[in-house]
Amino acid sequence: MIRSRLRRIARTLLDAVRGALIGLAEIVPGVSGGTIALIVGVYDALIDGAGHLARGVARLVGDGVRGRGVRAASAHFRAVRWGVVLPIGIGMLTAVFAGAAALAPLIEAYPAGTRAVFAGLIAASLIVPARMVGGRWTAREYVIGLTAAVATFFLTGLPQAPDQNPALWVVAIAAAFAVCALVLPGVSGSYLLLIVGMYAPTLAAVNDRNFAYLGVFILGAILGLGLFVSGLQWLLAHRRRITLVVMTGLMVGSLRALWPWQDDSGGVLPPGDDLPTAILLAIAGAIFVLGLIALEGFLLRRRLLSADVAADPGPGVVDESGALDETQSQDAAGARESRRGDEEC
Repeated sequence: MIRSRLRRIARTLLDAVRGALIGLAEIVPGVSGGTIALIVGVYDALIDGAGHLARGVARLVGDGVRGRGVRAASAHFRAVRWGVVLPIGIGMLTAVFAGAAALAPLIEAYPAGTRAVFAGLIAASLIVPARMVGGRWTAREYVIGLTAAVATFFLTGLPQAPDQNPALWVVAIAAAFAVCALVLPGVSGSYLLLIVGMYAPTLAAVNDRNFAYLGVFILGAILGLGLFVSGLQWLLAHRRRITLVVMTGLMVGSLRALWPWQDDSGGVLPPGDDLPTAILLAIAGAIFVLGLIALEGFLLRRRLLSADVAADPGPGVVDESGALDETQSQDAAGARESRRGDEEC
């Protein structure tokens, strides 16, 4: 019993650290939180939880007034793996508020060195989606991955807009697009905000505790998540291999945004005199990622980390009485998860 509680505490703390790493990544332009979620092994769990939350809220808002969506929404909310999602969410929020104050000045003072670290981190993390694809890539998959890499390369090469003083409705739209980047490895939400001139205002809102700005940003993010994540879930469930190929390509192309030497508008410059230092920092970033991957393997072997990831059964169908077709299957899945936890104890 004591051993079981220690395992749960260790998993909770580990998930909070994972969330903190994802939150820190979202502050750095060019680094995707989705990429970090892949590296630390919680990507599928987050996508699954976000999908159920988005559909649950949609059912509650759409049919809740008439009482027909409450049961369906409850089923979706119960399907969320709260024991994983909550620690990650708390870690993310903590890291965003702490990192905005600590990491932002570091990026401004040492831009080349900071980008070098994250470039090494992302380069080493390519192992993760490539390994998840499994088996040898076909010629078609190489072409698709290369196309995704080229598209991301040009996206990250777009000139950055000057800082804006946006209206709140613009904040909501920008947040909706930025959160899509959060869940898509290789595409940085912070970089998208940078391109449209809203990175600095958003960072300032976090540091200044501008809750009106942050509240609208969160609402826009929820809207964007609801529209985007269901499609991504379907792709991961039915076209998983090719989706992971595209994700790998996106991550390759995103390395352009992390080239250490850039001008004020994001243009690429030749290496400077600090090239040896940048190389060492990139190696350090790569070693950090490889260490995380090794740690994950160790925890799996010691059974401190579950290797299974709950699969999303997809959107259910609600009949006129409000019954959710997938409710029974979700409850059964929850029972299986509970039994599996008991067996591990």
